[in-house]
Amino acid sequence: MTDCRLYLVTPPSLEPAAFAVQLATALDAGDVACVQLRLKDCSDDAVRRACDALRPVAQDRGVAFILNDHPALAKEMGCDGVHVGQKDTPYKKARQIVGKDAIVGVTCHDSRHLAMEAGEEGADYVAFGSFFPTTTKDVEHHPTPDLLAWWAELMEIPCVAIGGITPENCGPLVKAGADFLAVVSAVWHHPDGPGAAVKAFNTAIAEAAAG
Repeated sequence: MTDCRLYLVTPPSLEPAAFAVQLATALDAGDVACVQLRLKDCSDDAVRRACDALRPVAQDRGVAFILNDHPALAKEMGCDGVHVGQKDTPYKKARQIVGKDAIVGVTCHDSRHLAMEAGEEGADYVAFGSFFPTTTKDVEHHPTPDLLAWWAELMEIPCVAIGGITPENCGPLVKAGADFLAVVSAVWHHPDGPGAAVKAFNTAIAEAAAG
């Protein structure tokens, strides 16, 4: 079984300077593979300001920094890559913009067809979800862990599980073969803070992988 790692997604709105402190606390608490900046309904300049504040926090710790939805801004701001949804920039165009060495991930919901398509086109990872109820976004798709198992058996390309994932419910996703767990609320809204959440996730992932 490949080692499953955490993939942190930012809240949809944030104040960059204050959030940089939270992000540092989270990343210093345990293993995190990647941070995705996912801001909604804000200007390109607001995205640039957030990148300037947060990208160094991640990259200085060896954590990949990925921008949601904006390939041109990702390239301009020195991000490690971009994540695109089915209604965003198509994979091929995103790849042209960010270049061959950047990370490009693609949302595939609960679709084997979309995942195969993204994989064949060269995506660096595919993301499936939402596995559990979530308040972060409106959910239409509800995959089950067997989708992760099918993908892990068939493909070398990593898969990301997203949607309402907590330290308490992540075990079946880890066991099924998720390479990354993408989490939002369970980290940033954790009652004991983001550092405690990262520690709890790393413990839960290790227990599931060993069990």
